[in-house]
Amino acid sequence: MPTDRVAQMEQLHAEHGAALWGHCLRLTGYDRAHAEDVAQETLLRAWRHLPSLEAGNGSVRAWLFTVARNIVVDEWRRTGTVREMSVAQVAERADEQDHTDEVLMSWLVAEALTHLSPEHRDVLRECYFRGQSVAAAADHLGIPQGTVKSRTHYALRALRLTLEEMGVTP
Repeated sequence: MPTDRVAQMEQLHAEHGAALWGHCLRLTGYDRAHAEDVAQETLLRAWRHLPSLEAGNGSVRAWLFTVARNIVVDEWRRTGTVREMSVAQVAERADEQDHTDEVLMSWLVAEALTHLSPEHRDVLRECYFRGQSVAAAADHLGIPQGTVKSRTHYALRALRLTLEEMGVTP
């Protein structure tokens, strides 16, 4: 009897093996190691259900394809399942940037702001760092809008000169 099962499995593999392999490759995104695992598990389940497969209840290939698909879906649904990947398969993070220059620049600007007059720092804080309009900054600081505009102009010039003295070039 076991010899008969082996012969049946050999026939099943001969008829459907290549198609099952291609199906497993597609299901796993052409990950050969994962596809081998899925194909092996599918054939193991076919071995366990060989009597019902040979009974002629539907297409054997459709059954194999469905089992393979269910294996992949079950793996995907399982939480904590992480597939091993080779180093070549790991995608580079395109959005990861080095923010060191931005941090250093913010420190330099903060230091340069300490060299400005309190009036100039106040208008820059309101207009640039808090994003207030000229009218809102004028209301908050209690000065006319024209004064906010002129102080902003002179504050930016003074800030640029201070940064240049610190060695920062645009």
